[in-house]
Amino acid sequence: MKVKVIPVLEDNYMYLVIEEHTREAVAVDVAVPKRLLEIVGREGVSLTTVLTTHHHWDHARGNAELARLRPGLAVLGADERICALTRRLVHGEELRFGAIHVRCLLTPGHTSGHMSYFLWEEDCPDPPAVFSGDALSVGGCGLRLESTAQQMYQSLVETLGTLPPETKVFCGHEHTLGNLEFAQKVEPGNDHVRAKLSWAKKRDEDDMPTVPSTLGEELLYNPFLRVAEEPVCKFTGKVAPAEVLEALCRERASFERAAEPLQPQARALLALQWGP
Repeated sequence: MKVKVIPVLEDNYMYLVIEEHTREAVAVDVAVPKRLLEIVGREGVSLTTVLTTHHHWDHARGNAELARLRPGLAVLGADERICALTRRLVHGEELRFGAIHVRCLLTPGHTSGHMSYFLWEEDCPDPPAVFSGDALSVGGCGLRLESTAQQMYQSLVETLGTLPPETKVFCGHEHTLGNLEFAQKVEPGNDHVRAKLSWAKKRDEDDMPTVPSTLGEELLYNPFLRVAEEPVCKFTGKVAPAEVLEALCRERASFERAAEPLQPQARALLALQWGP
């Protein structure tokens, strides 16, 4: 399994997952279809399926054009609001693309119909991967827009947080610097936050993505996965995990990062690879 990391728009990521034996490819969160098709052509693969995490325009706006350009393309997701959806997925459903297994994980919070995708190969030394859209990002998570704090807690801590720690996390946006600056505010004494923030600043200076992280890393520095930890509870003044999470969401929403905007023109030239 090879993953092409494709930065698009201002700070979005779309992904192309390639099954290297069959040369079948699956796209995740198609925002700029022509950019995707350039890479599909360059890689010499057959694009059969789109997995959409949620219905927001910057994750699904390219579905209709891509379906027009590729008749018979399957566009899958959990929300009827997803543009050009051909089949609605349910929590726990499993898909197969050659040797690649996909488990569909409903992760409401950012939206009520948000689906994350856990991918792995049997008898393969490479770690599994999760495409988490706006449910979980490096050092943070998406804004809670449509679901309860309890639902979001279950999505983050019980569904995503219990995946194997070596799981590679491919999220929907490059929000790492702001996320980690907030994480440092929550836990100023956390050495893992400090080290990851220093690394992320260097990546930002070099105009390089910070994805993927691993779930094991996220458990060390992402406050939204650390709602049971004493420093995080102390910061929020809450004890119950869902209440801690709700307080974190409020604090994060009001937290502003003073930084230069990203340059979409420069980022659009990048297409990076993770995998062998």
